[in-house]
Formats: sequence, structure tokens, C-alpha cells
Amino acid sequence: MTALTLSTAGAATLRADALVVGVAKGPKGAIVAAGAEAVDKAFDGKLAGVLDALGASGAEGEVTKLPAPAGLKVPVVLAVGLGSVPEKDESFDEEVLRRAAGAAARALHGSKKAGFALPLEDASAVTAVAEGALLGAYAFTAYQGGEKKAGNGKDSGPKRPLAEVALLGAKPRDKEHKAAAERAAVVAAEVNVARDLVNTPPNDLTPEAFAAVASAAAKENGVKVQVLDEKALVKGAYGGIMGVGKGSENPPRLVKLTYTHPKAEKTLAFVGKGITYDSGGISLKPAGHNETMKCDMAGAAAVFASVVAAAKLGLRVNVTGWLALAENMPSGSATKPGDVLRMYSGKTVEVLNTDAEGRLVLGDALTKASEDNPDAIVDVATLTGAMVLALGDRTFGIMSNDDAFRTSIHEIAEEVGESSWPMPLPAELRKTMDSPTADIANMGVRMGGGLVAGLFLQEFVGEGITWAHLDIAGPAFHEGAPHGYTPKGGTGSAVRTLVRLAERTATGDLG
Repeated sequence: MTALTLSTAGAATLRADALVVGVAKGPKGAIVAAGAEAVDKAFDGKLAGVLDALGASGAEGEVTKLPAPAGLKVPVVLAVGLGSVPEKDESFDEEVLRRAAGAAARALHGSKKAGFALPLEDASAVTAVAEGALLGAYAFTAYQGGEKKAGNGKDSGPKRPLAEVALLGAKPRDKEHKAAAERAAVVAAEVNVARDLVNTPPNDLTPEAFAAVASAAAKENGVKVQVLDEKALVKGAYGGIMGVGKGSENPPRLVKLTYTHPKAEKTLAFVGKGITYDSGGISLKPAGHNETMKCDMAGAAAVFASVVAAAKLGLRVNVTGWLALAENMPSGSATKPGDVLRMYSGKTVEVLNTDAEGRLVLGDALTKASEDNPDAIVDVATLTGAMVLALGDRTFGIMSNDDAFRTSIHEIAEEVGESSWPMPLPAELRKTMDSPTADIANMGVRMGGGLVAGLFLQEFVGEGITWAHLDIAGPAFHEGAPHGYTPKGGTGSAVRTLVRLAERTATGDLG
């Protein structure tokens, strides 16, 4: 994990490998942003002109490296674009700062230390820059080289992430700034844990292995753990989880993580889909759709990371996490299209498509979570391709049985920089899941499939319990080139939203 410090050094005196400054897009060219005054002075007030000459425009995410002048104690100055200059009396948007810091940190892979002299007008800006830098510095290298080259002894492995981020302009003795940095470090660390889990190959991250990782981390942070193995799941009649997992040699697990605060007045339950590999089962996925299916446990990873973050932050709220873990494989023992499963709730489900498996494991976990009668349940899942078609690959959908709660989650997600959109649960679509054989089928009409899946999940939420469903199928795994603080591969989607939801619930500021 990249270290984070609030440096008391000035930009002109900091000793580091690089110094990051912001540059905005002005009406007549690049404009040096606040925080870089000492750097501009070292360039004799001509930093903007130098950047213009190099073709830098100040566009968001644009990165320009240039050699530092004699007045600085760093060899390199890295200018990162912040986009258009804000209107009078306005500050740069927090997400703009977060993305800029992330882009800079990515560009500094292999460096030991970098100073970030970006605009830090308040504690919120400290949080944004710190989060962006720590998230942008992420790299998953656990399975990559590192052998010594013959003859020269140099490490031939991948460049390591930026080792230390020093924030310049923040105030180490200011309680708000210090708290903002500490919170950012915790949240970023847990987002990166979720990313690591999503990126781990499925031969190493089986349901049992995931449960072991979660158990170890939870115990280290004072979180209680209960793991139901396949024997307990059969005994407890968890037909959805067992129905999905019985086709694999790696049996399923249901993990309960419980964080409690002695002064908490509210309880949240987070439920995560944890399909550690999804082949589609007997309804096998077509060629070209299997290669990234290790990411189908991203919801469970987000839930796990969020509960641990709540514990590390000592939030005054009780948070229970449920990880519904299974591997969906085709075999002689696998569930077949046409089979009927009796869920933990007692409701029967006709399985029309074994590739609609996430809703089956979530159904059992939602029913179990409802037994504790929490104030609200939020499930997180890479549930449907239909949601990706509807919202693209950077935005997750939000469905809920409570419009106000759905709106609150949407506002929270946008606040922390996670793109989301509220989606409906049309009652007429429920009829399309009627089954002549069972209480409900696991498939309905194809059009609006993401909404159909949400309606299916709603059937397993306890009566009178506020519930929301986050379909993160689009943003959970990024297959394109990195951008901002978003890496290629696992993104840690929904962690920041869940943590902020827990924070707002703890303070009674949910809206």
C-alpha cells in the first residue's frame, strides 16, 4: 500500500522524485492552479508558457512531465490537467481533483516519493486528492515476474506503485485535514483490497479461499465472522446457494461478517454476490464471454471491504456483511434448466437459465439477512448484462423498494465519485417470471432484464425492510486502458458508496 503523509515541507524544499502540480484550461491557454505558486516562481513565472510550448492544454487527465529548474529539489515536475477553470468563487470539483491525482500517481509508477501540490482549499479537497493518489497508485503484481536479469542483477519485474504520496498544502496539525487524510487512507486501502480480490485468478480464489481471506481480515479488525460450509448450507436448506454451487468441485460458502458499535442506533446489512467463477453452468456462456468471469464476485468483495472499512473507521453504526460465495460450473451434478430449487425462504424457483445464478445465491442471503431485521439492506452484484447495455460500463444501476432511499444512495454515490443511476422496478415485469411449476422462475422477459432481476431479488427481502439493489455489472471490471484513478481490471466499485452510506447512517444524516 502506498504511504500517505501530510508534508510540512514547501514545494521548493521538498526532496522527492517528482512534484505534481495542477494546470487548468483557461480561455487563452494553460493556467497554473493554486498550490503550485512556488513551482511557478522557480520557473520565473513562466510555467504556463512552458506548458503551452509543450502542447499542454490543461484538459482533464492530461499529464505532462518536464525537468525541474534549479530552484527545486526534485528532478521532475509533473503537470496534470484539471479541466476548465472554475467559475468565480467556486472550487475545483472533488471528482476532478480525485481523477487528476490518480492520473498523476499512475504516471509515477516506479517512483519512491512524489509531492502533490494540487489545490487543497478544505478538508474535502484533502480527501479527494489523497483518495485519488492512493487509488491511482494501485497495481496488481502478485502474479508477475520479478526475476533477476542475467548478468546485471536488475529486477526485470513490473514497475512497482508509487511508494509515498506527500500532500503539500494540507495542514498536519489541523484536525479536519488529519482526519480527512486518515479516512482517505482507510477507504483507499479497502477499495484496493476489493480490487485485489477481483483480480485474483479463480483457481486461487475459490469460495473456501475467499471465506478464509475474509475471516482473517475480519478477525484482525474486530469483526465477528461466521462461515457456513456446504454441510451447514445443506442442513439449513439454502437451496439457492447449494443449487448454484453443487456443479463445482469447490463447494459454496455463506459468510457473515458483523461489526458492532456500542453506541450504534442503526443497523445496515450489506449482501454481496460472490460467484468466484461463472461459466454459466449448464447454460454455458458462449466463447469470448468467459475470460473475465473471475470478476463475478465483485459484489462480495465490495461488501467485505466496506465492513472492514467501517470497523477501521469506528463508525457509530452496526454493519453486517453477507458474502454469498459459489462457483458456477457445468458437471454431472450441476443444476439443469428446468430444475426446481427450494430456497432458504421456502419459496420454490424454476431454473430456466443456470447463467442467471447470481439472483439465486442472493435470494438466500437476502432472506437470511432479513432475519436480523436491519434498518436497511443493500445488495451489490455484477448481476446482469442488461444493466451494462442500459448504462454502459462506468455506471451502476440502483433499484429499491423505497424511492427516498434510492435517491439517497444515488446522491451518496455521486458525492463520492461513483457514477450511478436510479432505475425503476415496474410491477408488470413481475408477471413475466410466473412459472407453471414453481412459485417463481429465475428468468422473465429479455427486454428490461436488469429490472426483472431486481424484481426477483425483491421477492426475498423481509416484509417492511428498506432495501436497495446495486447492479455493478458495468463498472466492476474495467477492460480498457486505465484512466484517472481507475486501473485496468478490478475497480472496487461500490465500496466508497457503501462506506459513505454507513457514515451517513451513523450520523443520522441520510436525508
